[in-house]
Amino acid sequence: MPAAAVTLLAALLSAAFGLHFASAAKAVAAVVAGQLSIGWCNDRLDLGRDRAAGRLDKPLATGAARPATVGTAACAALLVCIPLSLACGALAGAVHLGCVAAGWAYNLWLKRTVLSWLPYALAFGLLPAFVTLTLPSHPWPPLWLTVAAALLGTSAHFANVLPDLEDDIKGGVRGLPQRVGRRGSVASAAILALVSCVVLMAGPTGRVPLAGAGVIAVALALCVLAAAGPPALMRGRGPFLAILAMAGLDAALLVLAPGAPPTGHAWP
Repeated sequence: MPAAAVTLLAALLSAAFGLHFASAAKAVAAVVAGQLSIGWCNDRLDLGRDRAAGRLDKPLATGAARPATVGTAACAALLVCIPLSLACGALAGAVHLGCVAAGWAYNLWLKRTVLSWLPYALAFGLLPAFVTLTLPSHPWPPLWLTVAAALLGTSAHFANVLPDLEDDIKGGVRGLPQRVGRRGSVASAAILALVSCVVLMAGPTGRVPLAGAGVIAVALALCVLAAAGPPALMRGRGPFLAILAMAGLDAALLVLAPGAPPTGHAWP
């Protein structure tokens, strides 16, 4: 699911920024390869923990896939990602490979540390730059767009762990969300989504229009709920689904942000 969401976001950003279809196809293909390598690497490294947790949604954990096959596939996808990324331009390719490196660093090490949020912030924050640098003029996106994307990615990190938070802790995963607990993760995800929304709304003009009031109100309500809601409600899927909806709205704002797309070649 995260890989599909990042790929979709890359495709929408490519259209919003006005990439020619051929350039957009190369950029999206690079993102697909990078996300597959990260996802398969994660599944291979988490094999023991997923089996202990009885994860039926993981082919490796159920025995439907062989560990050696998944490991080889992860390395092959990474090798394919390198030329696909560089085909978008040297600078754009370097930025995207940095995003992929952040994902691998998360899997191999940072996932279990207090810096678990950092790869998400870097990868999401640099995704708009990868797309804009693919344009013929190679422009960097505005700073506020990079900041908003990084905040959205960090929010997604806190939200993404909620369904498996207790299993992660039992399996020895001690990233920042596991350290602050379920209530702290819900609050962190909501606050970060709120700030991302405000940055997206205020970035182009310096003020927040009424159009962003609904998302801001939902984020504020969820923050209050996370701080004062009953423990039983925190254990359900309600907070996760609400934050997921907020992240979707933020992603839409990221793509549709007024004045964000630089001048480029429109899709035919």
